[in-house]
Formats: sequence, C-alpha cells, structure tokens
Amino acid sequence: MGRRALRITVDTNVLVRAMVFDDPEQARLAEELLRSAELIAIPLAVLCEFVWVTTRVYRRSAGEVGEAIRTLLAIPNVIVDRPAIEAGLALLETGGDFADGVIAFDGRRLGGEVFASFDRSATELIAKNGGQTRLLGTAER
Repeated sequence: MGRRALRITVDTNVLVRAMVFDDPEQARLAEELLRSAELIAIPLAVLCEFVWVTTRVYRRSAGEVGEAIRTLLAIPNVIVDRPAIEAGLALLETGGDFADGVIAFDGRRLGGEVFASFDRSATELIAKNGGQTRLLGTAER
C-alpha cells in the first residue's frame, strides 16, 4: 500500500525556517515538507505572523518578505485567501503593515464598510488603497 500524499496546514515556524535558514536542519526539514506536500494550506494568521516575525525579529525588508510571499503564491499546490493576501501585500509594499491590509479587506468582506483605528499610518494607507477609514482620537475628518 503506497504512502498517502500529505495535505498540510503549515505553521508560521515552517515558513520562517524555509526563508531565513537560521537552523540548517530545521530549514532542510521545512523545505522537504513543502516540496513533498500535495497541498499546502496557509491560513491568513500564519502569513500575518510570518510578516511580523521576519520583519521584526529577523530584520528582513518589506520587499524581501513580499517577494517570499509572492513566491509562495506562485506554487500551484498552495491554498490561500489570495484576495486578502493581495490586500495585505498592497499595504506592506507601500510602507504599511501586512496585517492591517488583511484586516481591512476581511472586515469589508464581513460587511464592515469603514476601517476604524487609532493608527494614523494604517488609516492613511488603507484610504490611499481605496478603503474608507476613520481615525479615532482626532477631530472627525
């Protein structure tokens, strides 16, 4: 009886190991797993964590991290919420936070028309990308 093909949900640490190679053995195992899987499901929370860890802990640039995510998106057996990820990448690539882009996109999809935040930078970038925003703690705009 043959081995059943793996259909995996990947955790953040697997993607981080495959990108940063800070632990050669774990990096090798992560790459082998990703190469051998029939299907790789990557939840939005994993990519939000991935961006945070790689930019804040490993000091990778937004460009490097965006490129890594786009490389993942190009793999045919990777299953992700592509529209939400593209919204996150749009913010990341304009100097914002990937997670804020994902949150604003997902909120609109759930019926929230206006992204509300105390974060001026996030609201400005989301507005520049076509979203309605409300910056709290300031005079109404």
